[in-house]
Amino acid sequence: MISYKKSHFTGSYINRQLLMKIFILVMILAALTSCTHTHYENPHVIINTRLGDIELELFPAKAPKTVAAFLTAIKNGVYDNSSFYRVLKTEELPSDFNTGLIQGGTWKTAPQKTAGIPGINHESTKLTGLSHTDGTISMARTDTGTAKTEFFICIGDQSSLDFGRKGTPDSQGFAAFGSVFHGMDIVKKIQSQRSHGDSFDEKIDIIKITIE
Repeated sequence: MISYKKSHFTGSYINRQLLMKIFILVMILAALTSCTHTHYENPHVIINTRLGDIELELFPAKAPKTVAAFLTAIKNGVYDNSSFYRVLKTEELPSDFNTGLIQGGTWKTAPQKTAGIPGINHESTKLTGLSHTDGTISMARTDTGTAKTEFFICIGDQSSLDFGRKGTPDSQGFAAFGSVFHGMDIVKKIQSQRSHGDSFDEKIDIIKITIE
């Protein structure tokens, strides 16, 4: 009986040691995972396309209304199964040296998704201090205050689209609100797809946009 009790308690002690080691290991792994997860000052979003991912950094301190509207559209699933459909480029130039833009949103896939979405108060580059430089994301519009969900990404210097320039008839320019953080190679890959005029021959599927 004494021998049995010693064996019993020894086994319990070993089990407690094993559980403690497992607990410590789990805590270490959790700490490492937490350390490796990047925390950004500004919100980041991922545009998941059939040609690869584009990571954007948004600037709410500079363009609060535009960023808020874009994030709300993402949360509401507006960009699920949307597309890039418009392109500006110089046909004879290779993608590494091309300039222009790619435009995306719901217009070609589900324009009904914009029903009921209010226009965004226009935050011009004069107000935000931003500019349409390489990698800038901006809202497409017709008149000021009509931008809703359609956006474009600049390739090369497109500062002619800023406030006070000749890129828009009213000289108000477009509302820049973020920039490509990773994936400019994917932006150029999309731009290089076959097109006629300012339209892609085949729309470039945006599977979804997610908030990091």
